[in-house]
Amino acid sequence: MHWLTTEALRLPGSKLFKRTEPPLTADAVEWETLKWVDWFNNRRLLQTIGNIPPAEAEEKFYEQRNEFDKVA
Repeated sequence: MHWLTTEALRLPGSKLFKRTEPPLTADAVEWETLKWVDWFNNRRLLQTIGNIPPAEAEEKFYEQRNEFDKVA
């Protein structure tokens, strides 16, 4: 669990981890990290792909790929 805490504090979202009293538990750090990863992978908007979340871009990619397979 220590590696997760260490890596979580290096993430750009590490501002989530402010000094608290009492200190955050490993479970709390893990939960906050998982929430940040979910946001990073599924909700943030990427300008380079048309201001849509990565998950949506991936869905569109596979839809287009499937349509191409049907045509070919």
